[in-house]
Amino acid sequence: MSSKREQIAWYIYDWAVSAFTTTVTTVFLGPYLTAIAENAAVDGYLNIFGINVFSGSFFSYCVSLSVILQVVLLPYFGALADYTKHKKFMMGFFAYAGALSTMCLYFLEGNNYLLGGILLLLANISFGSSMVFYNAFLSEISTPEERDNVSSNGFAIGYLGGGILLLLNLILVMKAETFKLSTGHAVRISLASAGLWWAIFSLFPLIYLRKSKSTNKLPNNTNILTFGFRQIVSTIKESKKYPLTIAFLLAYLFYNDGVQSIIVLAAQFGQEEIKLDIGTLTTVILMVQFVAFFGAKLFNYIAIKTTTKKSLMISLFIWLLVVFYAYMFLKDITGFYILGAVIGLVLGGTQALSRSLYSQMIPIGKESEYFSLYEISERGTSWIGPLIFGLSLQFTSSYRIAIASLGIFFIIGLLLLWKVDIDKAIDVVKSSE
Repeated sequence: MSSKREQIAWYIYDWAVSAFTTTVTTVFLGPYLTAIAENAAVDGYLNIFGINVFSGSFFSYCVSLSVILQVVLLPYFGALADYTKHKKFMMGFFAYAGALSTMCLYFLEGNNYLLGGILLLLANISFGSSMVFYNAFLSEISTPEERDNVSSNGFAIGYLGGGILLLLNLILVMKAETFKLSTGHAVRISLASAGLWWAIFSLFPLIYLRKSKSTNKLPNNTNILTFGFRQIVSTIKESKKYPLTIAFLLAYLFYNDGVQSIIVLAAQFGQEEIKLDIGTLTTVILMVQFVAFFGAKLFNYIAIKTTTKKSLMISLFIWLLVVFYAYMFLKDITGFYILGAVIGLVLGGTQALSRSLYSQMIPIGKESEYFSLYEISERGTSWIGPLIFGLSLQFTSSYRIAIASLGIFFIIGLLLLWKVDIDKAIDVVKSSE
């Protein structure tokens, strides 16, 4: 089987799993689960195991808890995958655990908010876990010279797949009466469709990706349950041998926090500051998905013509301009569409090139372990940007100042990335093998 065939199969997993991020976590589940929680609330609060929880905060608390659990679990899963050669099996296990949990969201109705919370936890943890193993395959299916192109293609195909299903689901929800459905029923079908989409298309990578090529072996008489945790400590200690890799992760931590914050908060900014309706905001989200397909390709082309690092830094500079534009000039619906188009253009490139660069700065045979650290850097600090935004808003009562505050993440990320000698980082890893 050729590596090209494996690469195509690898792309299809991004196509499969992106439906979860667009249809479920980005658009439909937040408002729907919040409505379920509000139905069950007494005076606006839920009593969960004796703790009063504001119903409007239930969804965000569930997302935060799922992130915290991933920070604990992902390094453990990554260590097990690298030393048991079960990377493909574990990717498939979590893919189908997530898909099944997502499909079960069809049964979420009435006031059964706990069911929704549990399913969200299971699905989001499974999503994050499967992505650790998916990303780790990048080093096995591509040469260093192919890495930028393969990573960019994966993100591009993912944006396209997530966008297509989201478009179909938006049509279903907006035309629910035409299909003789209530809006709630149409939303439940949309949520379940993301799980079904995830399950069907996950078959391709699980069939065509080869078993992990790792030569790592478990020590004799090893307790597999405790080995994973011991290996986490070992990985953290070993990572000190690769200070430039850690420096890149630190840069990624900052600028990715800025990226994720803008993605999460742009709709709130548009609604509260520009007074846009939900239809416009949803349309912009959909547009971003399709523009990101071309953006990933564009920045891969720029990387070919310059270097991956330069292309990535250009994308971060554009993110900084996005923040400045929102602060100074964004005033109407036309401007918001322009903002969405630019975000889509740089989003795919930033994510794809970050992944491909990192994959070249980690030791062979320990991809899952190191990509678990990468996934934690992506998710574990994603609360900092929203916190800075919230504090800025609280102290100034200005959404423009709040959005401007996010620029600090791109400034710090750019400066840190500028100082990282990528070629030296790659050579250090190669010399240690």
